[in-house]
Amino acid sequence: MSSSSSSVETSTTTARSSSQHHNNGSSLKQITVGLVLCMTVLSIFQSSHSTHSVSQRSLFQQYNSWITQATAATTSSSNFWLFAATDENNNDDADNKPREIGKPLNIVLLYADDWRHDALGVAGKLPVETPFLDWLSTQKGVRFTHNCVTTSVCWISRVTLHMGQYLSRHGGAKVMNSSWYQNFNMSFPALLQQAGYYLAHIGKWHTADFPKIQGYWNYSTIYYGRHFFPGHPRPLHVTERNQQDAIRILRERPQDKPFQMTVSFFAPHSEDDNPEQFLPQERSKEVYYQNITLKPPVNMTESYARLPHWFGESNIARQRWHARFDEPTKYDKMLKNYYRLITEVDSACQAIWQELEAQGILNETMVIFTTDNGFYHGEHGLAGKWYPHEESIRVPLIIWDPRMPNSKQGTTEDAFTLNVDLAPTILGAANISTPSVMQGQDVAQLYLREEETRPGWRKDFFYEYPSIFGKTVIPGSTAVVRKGLKYIQWPEWGTEQLFNLTSDPQEEQDVIKDPAYAGVLTKLKIRHDSLREWVK
Repeated sequence: MSSSSSSVETSTTTARSSSQHHNNGSSLKQITVGLVLCMTVLSIFQSSHSTHSVSQRSLFQQYNSWITQATAATTSSSNFWLFAATDENNNDDADNKPREIGKPLNIVLLYADDWRHDALGVAGKLPVETPFLDWLSTQKGVRFTHNCVTTSVCWISRVTLHMGQYLSRHGGAKVMNSSWYQNFNMSFPALLQQAGYYLAHIGKWHTADFPKIQGYWNYSTIYYGRHFFPGHPRPLHVTERNQQDAIRILRERPQDKPFQMTVSFFAPHSEDDNPEQFLPQERSKEVYYQNITLKPPVNMTESYARLPHWFGESNIARQRWHARFDEPTKYDKMLKNYYRLITEVDSACQAIWQELEAQGILNETMVIFTTDNGFYHGEHGLAGKWYPHEESIRVPLIIWDPRMPNSKQGTTEDAFTLNVDLAPTILGAANISTPSVMQGQDVAQLYLREEETRPGWRKDFFYEYPSIFGKTVIPGSTAVVRKGLKYIQWPEWGTEQLFNLTSDPQEEQDVIKDPAYAGVLTKLKIRHDSLREWVK
């Protein structure tokens, strides 16, 4: 149920190259090439531009952050790795030029795939390693802990991202139907283009007929669907390719205009038709998650039995559970490789940040990290996404914004933010008013304004998933989501559910028939119908 089951690569490059290539040589104090043999590092030195201290567990991070800066070295024997240690006394502001107040910001969007909200080391729940994103969350930016998607699937989330609209309004329900492009002139890329931005899109796109709108970008290259591409002297991993393309564009972009670059990672999405599913880089297999065993949720079988009876074996989320998670050894292998893909994306994000730092433009660049949808790790006896459970709809959102007051850096924000908010937020950073057709809000208001002066903010939101593949494969659903309650409708089956998220955060005990909830249920049904009309 994803076009990623076959690889996609489209050459849609319309780069306007600049002769002003950035030279990083002066930004480094020391660089050394280390021979890695039997996982022993023989020497590590320092460099001046970094984000956090190196540990043995982050050596692979450092390798990736230098891939593009030392192309010659990375094309030598695969037994050699290039490392650069970081400066213990990080001082970003001293290395970046002052920001001109009111000047439109550059915007870098780091957009990953199939990655749920708690799959960050900083979230403290899962044994996943994301040292850079943890650092960004706790030292520089704001992490939004209740960030959700309004439809949990790759391609619809991408339409919502660009249009700032719910599915009910933009209509981009099917991968091969590009009719939503007719309104693309009101998308954030179109409005940025009109404002004179240099635009670049790298990686995954996932809806048909991209050439119809290719002209909105100065540079675009679309590829996804597999984890490795032909390369020399070895195949190139999709995340390495994302990183190399991003850093090249940062160096080749025109220096006389603001820019917006989206790096749309395919990872950690699976290769759906490959029995291995998750294919990380060989180096990360040698470094990460070697000394732990990942165990399935203890209640997968019981949890699956508590789903509505029509969640049968033909359901795609159940089929993918069998492919990935139905046996402890398989679960351990699959989830380790999935986590390795996440750690590799974390490393690529670090390398892109370091390039921005080396160019001295962090103080005029907004950096957003988020993902398209969540991901079941076997909970409810399922795998994938699609449904209104917390594992599926809650995704990471971390923002670095140079306008942010120091008191907000390294903090969390628990207001409900949504993927419909991304377009208004990007436009706000560019000093462009949000069009009335967009349905989100600029989340910068949550950290730029004191709480008492903030505009009214949502206390709940509407979730929707269309019926596309049939009710036995992926049943459609709608929901009203609040922090303490969730009301779900499965319209094709005439089923309703109600969960108390305060006492039952795993959504195991449906209280729809509990008389104690009769009053709140009536109110939620009214709210559901009201929101369903509003999102159109």
